[in-house]
Amino acid sequence: MRTLLALWLLGCGAAPTPVAAPSPSTAPAAPPLADTVPRSAGPRVVFLGDSLTAGLGLSVDQAFPARAGKALAERGLPVQVVNAGVSGDTSAGGLRRLDWILSQKPDVLVLALGANDMLRGLPPADCEANLRAIVTTAKAAGVDVLLLGMKANPTLGSDYVTRFDAIYPTLAAELGVGLVPFFLDGVAGNSSLNQPDGLHPTAAGQDHVTALILPALEPLVRARAASSGG
Repeated sequence: MRTLLALWLLGCGAAPTPVAAPSPSTAPAAPPLADTVPRSAGPRVVFLGDSLTAGLGLSVDQAFPARAGKALAERGLPVQVVNAGVSGDTSAGGLRRLDWILSQKPDVLVLALGANDMLRGLPPADCEANLRAIVTTAKAAGVDVLLLGMKANPTLGSDYVTRFDAIYPTLAAELGVGLVPFFLDGVAGNSSLNQPDGLHPTAAGQDHVTALILPALEPLVRARAASSGG
């Protein structure tokens, strides 16, 4: 219970720090990464998420996308990491940003949205529809997708919890994508792994998230590297 109750206030944290990806209203003026980094640098992995992905309160290199990139490189799998985490973003916001995401020509999309939908009590059906649209559009563009699951706060009621918690396993099974059932497992509600707000992971918490998602992410990256002759 303590683990999930801590999630309720995630959308109400401190002011966001700068993140690597633009919001829809602040599209990058410089050429996108896809035009400036050679494909020989390794598969391109884009992490689409909210403040948890952006690494709120931390430097970008301490957030789990950068940590995952470093861990993969240490395993002989160098990757290009694009942190497209925007604090406060919802599944609808992620869908609106999808054109920019796909302009980065990702090989793998790590999709970590839905927490703010839940915190705002938005309809689970809408969240599912948005995530489904992101996954199907990305797959149609030839992108492999890894879905990072979230759990609903029990105070929202058993009906909401049941419907929300079913979103991620349902999409993973129906659309044939990888799944990490709850990517904050062991971190949410753990004071030793969260910042003073009790909500956003510390650098150590981000390392825990990294370790949790790597077993699902590494095979996707390894397959992409092999197919490109990397």
